[in-house]
Amino acid sequence: MKLIKKIIVLVTITILISCQEKSKSKEQPAVPDSKPNIILIVTDDQGYGDIGVHGNSIIKTPNLDKFAKESLELTNFHVGTTCTPTRAGIMTGRNANRNNAWHTIAGCSILLEDEETIAEVFARNGYQTAMFGKWHLGDNKPFRPQDRGFQEVLYNGGGGVGQTPDYWGNDYFDDTYFRNGTPEKFEGYCTDIWFDEAIKYVEKSKDKPFFMYLATNAAHGPFNVPKEYADAYKDAELNDMQKRFYGMITNIDDNFAKLTNYLEKEGLAENTIVIYTTDNGTANGINYNKKTKETRGYNAGLRGTKGSHYDGGHRVPFFIRWPKGNLLKKAEINELVAHVDLLPTLTELSGISYTSKKELDGVSVVSLLEGEEKALDRMLVVDTQRKQWPEKGRNPCVMSTKWRLVNGSELYDFTKDPGQKENLADQYPEQVKKMQSFYDTWWKNIQSDIRYAQIPIGGEDKTSVRLTIHDLHTEENLPWHEGQIRDGKFHPEGYYTIKVVESGNYQFSLRRYPEESGLAISQEIESIASTSFQDGQPVGKGLEVLKAIVTIGDLDLTADVNSDATFASLNGYLEKGEYKLSCNFLNSKGERFSAYYTSIQKL
Repeated sequence: MKLIKKIIVLVTITILISCQEKSKSKEQPAVPDSKPNIILIVTDDQGYGDIGVHGNSIIKTPNLDKFAKESLELTNFHVGTTCTPTRAGIMTGRNANRNNAWHTIAGCSILLEDEETIAEVFARNGYQTAMFGKWHLGDNKPFRPQDRGFQEVLYNGGGGVGQTPDYWGNDYFDDTYFRNGTPEKFEGYCTDIWFDEAIKYVEKSKDKPFFMYLATNAAHGPFNVPKEYADAYKDAELNDMQKRFYGMITNIDDNFAKLTNYLEKEGLAENTIVIYTTDNGTANGINYNKKTKETRGYNAGLRGTKGSHYDGGHRVPFFIRWPKGNLLKKAEINELVAHVDLLPTLTELSGISYTSKKELDGVSVVSLLEGEEKALDRMLVVDTQRKQWPEKGRNPCVMSTKWRLVNGSELYDFTKDPGQKENLADQYPEQVKKMQSFYDTWWKNIQSDIRYAQIPIGGEDKTSVRLTIHDLHTEENLPWHEGQIRDGKFHPEGYYTIKVVESGNYQFSLRRYPEESGLAISQEIESIASTSFQDGQPVGKGLEVLKAIVTIGDLDLTADVNSDATFASLNGYLEKGEYKLSCNFLNSKGERFSAYYTSIQKL
């Protein structure tokens, strides 16, 4: 009898332990003994149709096609409609309207200082972190990638190579990039350099888990590419720009193979999560000629391209592979997933306990990726603001897995009509009402988050702060690219939002060209000729300037300008506080326009 009782007790204990273990397995994801490495690759302006595996018979992407077939593909994956909104969503899991990242220029592409990034989360949990390529979330401290959790960085300035905040003279070839904030000269093509540096990083970091963000500036314009890649499409029925655009993507494809082959050779592929995706719809994969009424290229039948709130602007490729993990293999999932889901998803896959400090728009989709859950009951919003301040009802698209509500009045069934040709709003008024109600509630929720970033001036760091017109708050056209600076193009007025950290005397140096150029304010520059595979730069026109004017709070500073000098200097005393700062030139016609570059130094 005693023996039977002992057996019963032992069986009961075994069952209880088993139940507890099952309970724990539901609470915590199954992670290999060693945490996975993560490589997140985000290319620029490559749309859903700009890859062979999606039916594009023109483009040459054999390595990506092979990777796609070996991976789990999310066929209903969405990002922002332009560069910065996507990057902010990836970094924070939050919609770009919440964090001053709803535009690509004009002071609205600077990720707010108090947002926690995916790099900060991984670094705090024992990961090595690195980023290579395009940042586009702020060029001043404390907004740079090295200030946001990335321990090693190599990046270009602004929204792309050759843009206003970038190092002067960069044109994709033999450029100067910023290594942890310090300029460093390189030889070679930009995309080759990003991938080569990424491989070097893996080589020295492979003994500990790492999170790497590899964000190419290609295939963003100008469409500069090594000649052999442009020539690969010389016989294709594409215009010249498209041939170079496609060539840039084929170059990415070759570099992608170089990286994945290295992972295989070093035995790292099994426990490395590799993700390949892009930041918005195609910029030049398809072209419609209004004169000839000819369409060249391919867009997978989608409506809209980069910047559009129709699916062609924000539905993009997404492939994820982790051989050692529990992800579905060689599969497709058509449920609605978005860039804002990456932070909560990747932390869960890595076994990191993560609770956001702020409200997320994204969710973890691990159960979907592992096949435990078949459907997601959710809605998300994407819009295209591109203005100084987000406006309710400006280019909205409310999404579910099945439906798209565009502009509050157009309803499309994505599962049957991915090209968004048939508006079903009249047939399904209750669905329209439901999705519009979600949008109204969501918009009300985000409004308290909307504000501008403030660039700090002074404080413990005594180094000079450089402001570029790229970050000027204005509704006017502004010169966001070096070519427009050279051409003396666009003369907007506007202001910067700054925070003076410490009261004191400050020097303002107003420039037409950046300091590293050594060029005078009025100096003309010879044009750089273009080739069949590279855009040239326009001639640098002379610029007449008589006076320099700085306005900040109640302080107005004025100085005469020597046009043969490289800058105009003005000094003034500033009290600690938050300000709107205007830095203008004045010409003989009495016209004011913002200096293209302004350096501020505490004396």
